[in-house]
Amino acid sequence: MTSSRPKTIQTMKPATAAKKLGVLLSATPAEFQAGVVSRDELNELQSTPPAWLTELRRNGPHPKQVIAAKLRVSISGLIRGGITGPLTTAEIEALKAENPPWLERERAIQAETRKEALRLKQRDG
Repeated sequence: MTSSRPKTIQTMKPATAAKKLGVLLSATPAEFQAGVVSRDELNELQSTPPAWLTELRRNGPHPKQVIAAKLRVSISGLIRGGITGPLTTAEIEALKAENPPWLERERAIQAETRKEALRLKQRDG
């Protein structure tokens, strides 16, 4: 027996959608921040991003999870390094070029963490 109940539309808060899109909510357009985002709208934004989303992804400002990935460190490593707010792509590139001691240290920690996770996965695997 099939249900005749209409399919409910899944929606999410703008903060959740921004996180899934890898952008900083405060940098998104006001209409994005003010509404709710359906699963279909999120899929559309991911498959054919509008100009504002493409620009944010390219130049930032970026949220901490994107900064950490671009610098190849953990979010905790960013905080230990004194990075607590959003950065633009240019600022991230400048940090890479400068390669301060904290960044080298955090990259080494991250590499060791990944190596250990892989070893455990292979052992348990």
